[in-house]
Amino acid sequence: MSNEWTPRIVAFFCNWCTYTASDLAGVSRLKYPSNARIIRVMCSGRIDPQFILEALAKGADGVLIGGCHPNDCHYVEGNYKMLRRFRLLHRMLKDMGIETERVRLEWISAAEGEKLKTVMFDMVDKVRKLGPLSLPGKFKDWDKEMDTLEHAVEAQQGREVAHAH
Repeated sequence: MSNEWTPRIVAFFCNWCTYTASDLAGVSRLKYPSNARIIRVMCSGRIDPQFILEALAKGADGVLIGGCHPNDCHYVEGNYKMLRRFRLLHRMLKDMGIETERVRLEWISAAEGEKLKTVMFDMVDKVRKLGPLSLPGKFKDWDKEMDTLEHAVEAQQGREVAHAH
């Protein structure tokens, strides 16, 4: 047994396309990494960014989102809604100092079991190279930063009150 670290991946897959592709990959006996926990959602557009942040906060090292190809969504434009949320989430992760490569969005149709396999291996490989996310450790660092910020704001407000009198 290898002592190599194995990343924990949470995958949110659209019921109609990507989840069905994962089923196809299994039925076709395609081997793909088993360290991803797949969560089926009816549409990628139903994935709240909070779900992704919570997955990372609870120990996931990466999150993979899978949805229908553009112009092929069973809910017309749910995948476009996910794309907008994904772009905002990437900006927020970057501001938080979290590598954006840890959260990935892929359009994978029900017939693309082979693509799902390729994406899964690539995602695991990239996250493995990034190393463990360890958000609980980052929370401690952020708490220190917030304490410093809080003291700076209080000091600034104290100076403003002194100048007003």
